[in-house]
Amino acid sequence: MKTMIFSAIALMLSASALTACSSDDDVTGDAARNWAGTTNAFTPTDEQGFGTYYMPAIGRVGDPMPFYDKKAGDFKVLYLQEFDNNMSHRFHPIWGVSTKDGASYQSLGEVLPYGSNDYVQDAALGTGCAYYDEANGMYYIYYTGHNGNCQYREVVMRATSTDFKTWTKDELWALNGPDYGYSANDFRDPQIFMADDGLYRMVISTYPKNGGDPQFAEFKSSDLKNWEHVGPFKMIWDRMLECPDIFKMGDYWYLVYSQSFRASWSRKVKYMFADSWEALKDCFNNGPKWPADGPLWREGNLDTRAFYAGKTASNGTDRFIWGWTPYRSGADIHEKNVNVGAGDGNEPNWSGALVCHKLIQHADGTLSMGAVPAMAAKYSKPQEAQVMASNGYDNGKLSGDDAYVLYSRLGTCNHISFKVTTSNNRDKFGVSFVRSTDPDYYYTLVVNDEEENVRKVNFEQEGYRLKTNDQGEEEKVYGKGFIEGADGYGFYHPENNEYNIDIYTDNSVLVMYINDIVCCTHRIYGIQKNCWSINNYGGNITISDLKISQQ
Repeated sequence: MKTMIFSAIALMLSASALTACSSDDDVTGDAARNWAGTTNAFTPTDEQGFGTYYMPAIGRVGDPMPFYDKKAGDFKVLYLQEFDNNMSHRFHPIWGVSTKDGASYQSLGEVLPYGSNDYVQDAALGTGCAYYDEANGMYYIYYTGHNGNCQYREVVMRATSTDFKTWTKDELWALNGPDYGYSANDFRDPQIFMADDGLYRMVISTYPKNGGDPQFAEFKSSDLKNWEHVGPFKMIWDRMLECPDIFKMGDYWYLVYSQSFRASWSRKVKYMFADSWEALKDCFNNGPKWPADGPLWREGNLDTRAFYAGKTASNGTDRFIWGWTPYRSGADIHEKNVNVGAGDGNEPNWSGALVCHKLIQHADGTLSMGAVPAMAAKYSKPQEAQVMASNGYDNGKLSGDDAYVLYSRLGTCNHISFKVTTSNNRDKFGVSFVRSTDPDYYYTLVVNDEEENVRKVNFEQEGYRLKTNDQGEEEKVYGKGFIEGADGYGFYHPENNEYNIDIYTDNSVLVMYINDIVCCTHRIYGIQKNCWSINNYGGNITISDLKISQQ
């Protein structure tokens, strides 16, 4: 029996993680004398813990496992705790947070530890799910036991609790892939839901035992204890679909998944939907049936490549989705330029900060993501948006190439909202952060004109720096432009040319929503305490209803 222990150290770390998002703009040196009136570049650092997009004071959040705890009346979001100094075989204990509204969190510390030595099956823990059985008053965590030293590298395991504090690992129970014709190496990410027939279903990401394209394995149960194999259904060609989440919302069934694939444009959180569970499986078995034809939604995308492992939970009124936005390697943004780099091969690193969105269901069954309602109330202190510099700007209008309006410095946590009205359906505009009047790079979310009626939000590095070349001469080194590692997805151009934009930031994490149909999560170091701008790239746009507030 393992008991969840809250040590004094863990409590102190949790407390520090929940005190982030102060609006204190204290700086040292000459800049402090006229801080609000300056536009030079500043190099801020993230606070130790994030309060809105949660990140523990030490380590980072990996694959979230949310569920709504009816007994406690809150959401519990379990996650794989990532440290920089993981042991070779023993890593990723399951930690957790609780939240009422998806905007503020209370740390639960460690919920389920990894195994006691290098040779037990769950020496390392992998993604799973939690479920509360009201009839028996029992909590379950089904999770992946991962250990290359064992006969099976990955198996599905479980632990139980009556109070969500003291957990017992069921040492005598496991689902082993080869027993049912599946892989011994990849048999992971179990997700439980209740089907319309009143039976529980479990879906597991895996491969066939003797090789081939990846599959989902389905099991069913009447009591959450004994599981019967139903059979496999396909994924999408050779693409491994991780962290599956299945739920019914209104009249439709949905399968949300994170697609791990070689092509960078494809590594995103996506979904399919149908009017029944069996029809939903047929969306995969009989060839992919994505939510819209053509490139517009890019196979049912929900966010950019900077949001991963998204899974959902509902309190009966709202359904929220939690995923992580990756950190970027390196701490000094001006020397190492980590806003461009990512992990190996410029792919996003694994783990980061916990990001929550509200799922929005449209009349035709398609999904998009919007701001958690509690966010606006949390960011409630109005701030002045002072114009610091501009080019081609006149009383709310931006005209011409490279037109911009630079606004005063932001705080640590910010809510920015405004409307952009374009003069025609081919205009292109963007919002930049970490921008100054010094020669320097800055980072822009560009609402790009992909086709006449198609837009996509691109993450771009703009601006330039002055470098001394081998001849001792100063030259301009321009930004890299489009950053593939944080790519977005296509969406339809609004017919009235109006883009209603909401942006929330917490330290280096930023989320932008457009018209309740587009969601863009990003990691941009240096947002806080630097200026920002709205830009125009040819044609002209009108900016209205600009508001800024902080926590």
